[in-house]
Amino acid sequence: MPPLKKTQRNMLETAVREARDLAEAGARAVLEYLGVAQASPPEYLDGAQEALRERLRLHGRQLGDCLDGDAAQTTDRLAEEIAYEHWHRMLFARILAENGMLMYPSASGPVPVTLEDCADLAAEEGAADAWECAARYAAMMLPQIFRVGSPDFDVVFPPEHRQGLEKGIASLPPEIYAAQDTLGWVYQYWQSKRKDEVNASEVKIGARELPAVTQLFSPSYMVSFLLDNSLGAWWAARTLCESDLATAGSETELRGMASLPGVPLEYLRFVKYGDGPWTPATGTFDGWPDGLAEFRMLDPCCGSGHFLTAAFRMLVPMRMVAEGLSANAAVDAVLRDNIHGLELDRRCVELAAFALAMAAWTYPDAGGYRELPTLDLACSGTAVGADKDAWTELAGRDARLQTALALLYDAFRDAPVLGSLIDPRASADDDGLFGADWADVRPLLDKALAAEAAYERTEVAVAARGIAEAASLLGRPYTLVVTNVPYLSGGKHCLALKEFCQLYHTEAKGDLATAFIDRCLRLCSEGGAVAAVTPQNWLSLSSYTKFRVKLLKNDAWQMLARLGPGAFETISGEVVKVVLIAISRGFNDGQMLSCIDVSGHRLATDKSKALAASEVASVAQARQLDNPD
Repeated sequence: MPPLKKTQRNMLETAVREARDLAEAGARAVLEYLGVAQASPPEYLDGAQEALRERLRLHGRQLGDCLDGDAAQTTDRLAEEIAYEHWHRMLFARILAENGMLMYPSASGPVPVTLEDCADLAAEEGAADAWECAARYAAMMLPQIFRVGSPDFDVVFPPEHRQGLEKGIASLPPEIYAAQDTLGWVYQYWQSKRKDEVNASEVKIGARELPAVTQLFSPSYMVSFLLDNSLGAWWAARTLCESDLATAGSETELRGMASLPGVPLEYLRFVKYGDGPWTPATGTFDGWPDGLAEFRMLDPCCGSGHFLTAAFRMLVPMRMVAEGLSANAAVDAVLRDNIHGLELDRRCVELAAFALAMAAWTYPDAGGYRELPTLDLACSGTAVGADKDAWTELAGRDARLQTALALLYDAFRDAPVLGSLIDPRASADDDGLFGADWADVRPLLDKALAAEAAYERTEVAVAARGIAEAASLLGRPYTLVVTNVPYLSGGKHCLALKEFCQLYHTEAKGDLATAFIDRCLRLCSEGGAVAAVTPQNWLSLSSYTKFRVKLLKNDAWQMLARLGPGAFETISGEVVKVVLIAISRGFNDGQMLSCIDVSGHRLATDKSKALAASEVASVAQARQLDNPD
């Protein structure tokens, strides 16, 4: 699947921006009709509508909408979520249909259907039209994405809003729905208007603003470069023999010998020291497991899943070759063992889950649509949304679950603004509740959730289970942490974020980006690596000198590629200068740092080509301690 062309991205941006305005207008119209913001229900509502209104009010408070003294309630967050969920369910249905993956749940097993088939089936399903029918089928296929029982989908948009959304989705050509990067651009465009509003307001950035202002889709060449020079370098070091490394005439020749079908390793760099053999420029990652079954990768700011799906497409053929697995078995093994993702915004988690599911269902010879292993993805920014007593009541008389829920509450109290910065282990005592033992907590929460008859308590239980999943992922060590960190200077941090970074990331507090680099290294196992897209300024500004010295003394710097301005095709000028880094946890004597500078190239396409071909300079890391600036 090729990436979108610029003209296609422009078409998609226009459609997505219009869809957000239309969907939010539709959501607000329904919420106003139901009187969700009012202290008491309108007299014209029937019993079912009153019940839906109450569920929506409870759900809104869980999302962070405020209840004031006279029982009136804000609905901004609820309207945003309903709009997003309705439009994206339709979007996912269109993508599934265009890729031959939309399934009718027949008694004899799933049957592929088209949107035309859905038009014929709509009346049978009690759906308003083909799109509503297709959206329902998509939701059944993706239970980890669309929460069963959520009141969002019991909301019925007015016909003019629903039909407008359908028209917008239908207007885009099929090629857009088959492109590999559509989902990433969709979310960036969905947030673009909100991002402009926040930037213009000059307010301190908190939970409401963070998802919009820190969203930046990672271009494919950056993703490939970082994965090729981490996972790809590990693979090459275990695939190429001494003779290959001693006699190869070029990097291109070595890439060809190490590559696999669908994994060209086109950005993998090699260096020679003196008259010695070739070696991967980032090293051989000797601290990683010898087999891929033990390899664990995390993207703690996974967005729409670009790094996750790219790693998936590398790992499946690697495990097929290394372990003799079929495509079907390798797909399941990679999803089960290797891929983990976290994201502040739950909407991004849904996109990432869908992207991974599509990658699995469309992988060649893997069997097409089928039930997949549970995806290790979670929202690290879920709001607590209740008082502590309501949480611990879920545990009943189970003392261990009471303790676990109390720890969860304390650790994730500011989750909507801290997200994956949260380190549950720093909040826990020595009983291991935030380590591997959290695997025992989820069944207890599932049991508590199933036992909840009252909708208000069910909302709390759903949030608690989601936070427990995030805590479990945040409490594990990883072989590779790879991400595009969020960028936000310390002067724009809200009070909660500022205080947290001062306390837990003292040397790195100057920017959210550097705090995340610090956090990513802590998420690594000993010998594990961080590969990240980061701003360039922290490498030279005096305010980060202590942070640089700390990293140079404690960790192994492997690769630094300076891209400079213009690295993001959609951002012009000097606004964002970035570097690509690879750092392993734990200092190595004699560590050599490989450096590539493509900042002199003006266009992103030229930078992309230069990353694969420009000279690699090498410097001893120990010498940098004499020159940390």
